[in-house]
Amino acid sequence: MAEQGWEPTAVFGVAEVTGPSMVPTLRHRDQLLVHYGARLRVGDVAVLRHPLQQDLLIVKRLVDRRGAGWWVLGDNPDAEVVDSRAFGVVPAELVLGRVRARYRPIRAGRQRSAVVVLSWLVSAVRPVLADRSVSRRLRAR
Repeated sequence: MAEQGWEPTAVFGVAEVTGPSMVPTLRHRDQLLVHYGARLRVGDVAVLRHPLQQDLLIVKRLVDRRGAGWWVLGDNPDAEVVDSRAFGVVPAELVLGRVRARYRPIRAGRQRSAVVVLSWLVSAVRPVLADRSVSRRLRAR
C-alpha cells in the first residue's frame, strides 16, 4: 500500500510504502520515487489507485497486460491478498506511475555526519527495476 491519494501534478513524486505486500522488493516505511505518466512495461513496480477504493494508492508489480488494463500482484506470497487475485484487472487509467527508486529513511537519533549520510546513501537508496523473471514466473502459475 502507499499513502492515501491525490492527483499527481508533477512528473516525479514521493510515496511511502505501508504493509508487507511487496517484500522483499519494498519494505514497510520505504520511501519511493515515483515517475508519474512514465511508460509502463511488464515487470515494472507501479503506484496505482485501488480499483475498489480509488482514494487509496497501492504499490504492485505489473505482471501482464490484459485488454485495457493490467494484472497486478504483490511480490510477497505470504502477505494478505490485495492485488488482482482479489479485484481483477486494473484499468490502465488507474495506474499512475512507475516506481524508479526506493530509499529507507535515516533512523531517528542517528547523527547526521558526512560519513553516516554517505553510508546511508550507499545502503538505503536503490533503483527499483523491472523483474522480468518474477513476472514470467507469476504468469506461468
